[in-house]
Amino acid sequence: MKKLPLFFILIFVGCTTVPTSIHQIQLEKKRNQTSSNLSNVKVGLDVLLDDRLELIQNKSIGLVTNQTGVDGNGTPNYERFMALDDVTLKIIFSPEHGLFGEAAAGEKVQYNGQMKSLPKVVSLYGKNRKPTKEQLADLDIIIYDIQDIGARFYTYISTMGLVMAGAAEAGIQIIVLDRPNPITGNQVEGPILNLNNQSFVGYYPIPIRYGLTVGELAKMIVGEKWIDLVPDLLVIPVENLKNTLWFDETNLPWIKPSPNIPDLETAIIYPGMCLLEATNLNEGRGTYKPFKQFGAPWIDKQKLSIALNNLNLSGVTFKPVSYTPISIKGMSNNPRFKDEKCEGVELILTDRNTYNSVDIGIAALKTVKNLYPEKLKFNNDWMDKLWGKSGLSDQLLNDSKVEMNSIHFNNTSTKYRLYD
Repeated sequence: MKKLPLFFILIFVGCTTVPTSIHQIQLEKKRNQTSSNLSNVKVGLDVLLDDRLELIQNKSIGLVTNQTGVDGNGTPNYERFMALDDVTLKIIFSPEHGLFGEAAAGEKVQYNGQMKSLPKVVSLYGKNRKPTKEQLADLDIIIYDIQDIGARFYTYISTMGLVMAGAAEAGIQIIVLDRPNPITGNQVEGPILNLNNQSFVGYYPIPIRYGLTVGELAKMIVGEKWIDLVPDLLVIPVENLKNTLWFDETNLPWIKPSPNIPDLETAIIYPGMCLLEATNLNEGRGTYKPFKQFGAPWIDKQKLSIALNNLNLSGVTFKPVSYTPISIKGMSNNPRFKDEKCEGVELILTDRNTYNSVDIGIAALKTVKNLYPEKLKFNNDWMDKLWGKSGLSDQLLNDSKVEMNSIHFNNTSTKYRLYD
């Protein structure tokens, strides 16, 4: 009998195995290509522990951190410090949302010594937002190690400045372990904060999207004398970081920096859409797509999506959606329009490199105002704090030009940059 070609034999025994195998090979090839394209970024924590450990040997340290403060293998920084024989970790400070990211926005956390396996844990989002002299007593160094997202009103950087001030008052060194700006360090958006509008959601004269890492920002805080006393500051830079890298272009694992920033896409959208918090719109809180969608019971989703898409805004399209905000433990305790059906839009990011988050936030507010002039309301005081300058609500209501000049910041910040 004449032998059949291999192709026909495969058909007889079950040809479905061939495409499955090819598909698996293609997927594996794609994974390998993606992995090889990632930058081998090494965060400041690993640089300290691997290359500069002498800085903390035989020292008593305090640590400001949360769930994002992990090494390249995902081990929490406090575990690494506690495992060192010649380093004494005496106290841990946590920012808003708690040490484990367990608390919703604005929710206060008190630990009161209940975590017996850890040193004393103190919240800096409650009665006091700056470490007290008593808490810093007997410390040689205080270390700051938190992943930020690059938006001015994200309160972790306000905590960093207050910790720097506390370190200066106590006469101890502060070491900032740098981490990447996940939404890149080469894009700046929004107006520079006027210090007349200074608050915990806007502590420095920087734009909304400020385009620096926390290490670079710490250097700028000192260099521009934005705090009264100058601390002994040391920044441990990230290795192999470039300004242009998005977080998913590094080899680092994504850990939610706060309960309502579940992924990188939300972090990109957040700087502009957070402005909706100063209105009577629901900004997606109370859903599993915070900031990616917004709406209200009085909105027509089709009409809004058409109006926004007709603007041809770069990097985004808008999809009509209906949703009902609910209380979600650890994310949103009492969202606006809780248990009421809202109609609105979901933002679909199409090109993050051309997407301007603050412009999109302003366009969304203007569009809703034009469609529902009698319905949209502003909390002027809160808007001034988020925007960083007074009068945005009136500018939107009167169709005035919205000023967002940050050229001066770009020029000044250049000398504090650590990465190309």
